[in-house]
Amino acid sequence: MSPSTPPRTDSRDRSGAIVAAARRVAESEGWPAVTVRRLAAEIGFSQPILYRCFPRGRDEIVEQVMIEGFAAMGAELEDPSGADPLAHLVRAYLAFARSRPALYEAMFEARTRIVFASDETPAPLRDAFGPFLCAASAEGGDERTAVVRAELLWSLLHGVAQLAASGRLDPALEAARLDAIVGLFRS
Repeated sequence: MSPSTPPRTDSRDRSGAIVAAARRVAESEGWPAVTVRRLAAEIGFSQPILYRCFPRGRDEIVEQVMIEGFAAMGAELEDPSGADPLAHLVRAYLAFARSRPALYEAMFEARTRIVFASDETPAPLRDAFGPFLCAASAEGGDERTAVVRAELLWSLLHGVAQLAASGRLDPALEAARLDAIVGLFRS
């Protein structure tokens, strides 16, 4: 093994290293800086090794970042106390978006082949929607109404997250804004 050859690792380790490098680069320099060439240089793998792990290249790497992001977000949206799932979800969602801007961008702005709300939707994305359904369900409402309310809650939070990230909302009004969102979805 030559000094420039990285030690052998299994494909899961390589895939994990590639995805972690993509997130690091995106967090420090933005998603345009994330290229297969750049990732290969970051982790010391050749470009062919990256393509062996991710045959569709950068797009597939970003999709994996997206899936992992939804798994992390879903875990944070679950209310461990169960006391107030709606208030917890509103605060946790906006905190997640604020604390992980590059990851959030990959989850919601990257063009991918991943489809939401279908049988092919990856489990972490469907699982992350569960807390929205739970928090936005109205007593006595049917399933269709619950899904619509959950989608509207998610849409509202996404809009608030985007506007806050671009500095278009008054930070001094954050607590009042969060309370108003919770009030809108209380049944």
